[in-house]
Amino acid sequence: MSNPFTADSIRPGVLPWTLGDRVVVALNDGHLDASLSLVQGISSEEAARLQIEGFRSAEAPRITVNAFLILGGPAPVLVDAGMGAGGPASLGHLPKALAACGVAADAIGTVLVTHLHSDHIGGLTGPDGAALYPNAEVVIPQAEAAYWLADGAEGRAPEGAKAGFRRAHALVAAYGDRIRRAGEGEVLPGIEAILAPGHTPGHTAYRVQSGDHSLLIWGDVVHLPAIQFAQAEATLSFDVDGAMAAATRKRILDRAAADRLLVAGMHLEFPALGKVRRDGAGFAWVPEQWSAAS
Repeated sequence: MSNPFTADSIRPGVLPWTLGDRVVVALNDGHLDASLSLVQGISSEEAARLQIEGFRSAEAPRITVNAFLILGGPAPVLVDAGMGAGGPASLGHLPKALAACGVAADAIGTVLVTHLHSDHIGGLTGPDGAALYPNAEVVIPQAEAAYWLADGAEGRAPEGAKAGFRRAHALVAAYGDRIRRAGEGEVLPGIEAILAPGHTPGHTAYRVQSGDHSLLIWGDVVHLPAIQFAQAEATLSFDVDGAMAAATRKRILDRAAADRLLVAGMHLEFPALGKVRRDGAGFAWVPEQWSAAS
């Protein structure tokens, strides 16, 4: 029998989970090839040891990139949109994942943005700058908009960061009056925005509630699971405020473990849903058990 899974027919990363009366679908956009030189707050030797003990590469660590689709409301809701066509070939697979769900881009009613880094908003616009979700309202955290869209912010930014500010402005230009800036609290029925600053000033998590069931989509609280669960003080060089990012991570991990929360993350390894438990002085990740009836 011939192999049906050739390089040209790679299956999209799609996995649905039942959450009360809703369905949350994990969507994989691909991965970034990174370097442990990005890790700060712990020694390079400790970072490498944790990667190796986690059966992950210390030479070329991968950072998974996910988004999440929420079904069960008046219209599908997308949380983040991946990198889009502007990144490496290992990214940009979200449209294929959405198509596998049978959800067309023009059916998306709302896009909730955790923060304005390119691997979260790049997939909202095409190479020509046009909106790829033509009927969607795009919700941006107020504190995030204040940082990225402030007058003169791009000019004050380091050279390597200027492209991120330009992409944020391009997003606003594409969606115009369909941009909504929102603070903490309910942003859609059953979906609450929770500020989780540090990685960026307005970095935001979203808690999805359906009856007695809830899911915390925590955005970029963790980038490298083998390292940052065990050593929550480990930060990354692209955190805007590393000390605040570490404090936020410790606070959220502690709450997730104490309350046995079901959580999901944009950089947790696909399918990226699970729980957190305490492990000595640190924490550990426990993937959620999936079944065909999930």
